Amino acid sequence: MNSEFVTLHWIYVAVMAAGAIAIIYMSRNPKGVPKLDYFVTLLVPVWSGIAYTSMALGQGMVEVGNQIAFYARYIDWVITTPLLLLSLCLTGMYYVRKNKVIIMGIMIADVVMILCGFIGDISTGVNRYIWFGIGSAAFIIIIWLIWGPIRNIAQTQDQKLYKLYISMAAYLTVLWFGYPTGWIIGPSGLGLVTQRVDTYIFVILPIFSKVGFGLLDLTGLRKLRSPQATGQHSLKTKPV
Repeated sequence: MNSEFVTLHWIYVAVMAAGAIAIIYMSRNPKGVPKLDYFVTLLVPVWSGIAYTSMALGQGMVEVGNQIAFYARYIDWVITTPLLLLSLCLTGMYYVRKNKVIIMGIMIADVVMILCGFIGDISTGVNRYIWFGIGSAAFIIIIWLIWGPIRNIAQTQDQKLYKLYISMAAYLTVLWFGYPTGWIIGPSGLGLVTQRVDTYIFVILPIFSKVGFGLLDLTGLRKLRSPQATGQHSLKTKPV
């Protein structure tokens, strides 16, 4: 790969490292936010930085049908995107018992979406779009869960918490629509943009959707009253 590609990925790794350091620093004065929230948020830039290091070193990619499939991206996403959704769920259920069914459901849908994207990326011909379609269906389920059941749970709690959830859900939703859009217009899909543009898309988007989301979410939670006072910040299943 060319020097621009390598430099971009090293910059990304540096941003992830800086984000991880910032999260660790914040966790030293948690301000009532449970350690679980910091831990989940921290795992995202750590793992993503490791995955992108492989691409900065010229690894994590394979040529399929005259185009490059970056499987290191999927190794990143299959871990970090479920963790991002877990963070959003923990925010939406901040003062109540955590609904394991919803949390597991949205994380499983996410893994299905990522794996379908990967299979599509290493496929050729019409099979690419079949797998993209299946992954898009899983994406729709994720969006429905964010703006349906989880939003309804957030609405039953503190008004400040509800506003934080809505803002973080909107932030993540807008950015996440960029991923299937980037996939379908890039070399993996219709090839409407070059590999260079594709690289910029999948370097810039994750910076905001991973470190950006994590820092904003933790900052918002730190301004709320602590859930420990109610003893509700656990992963116990909410009674039906």
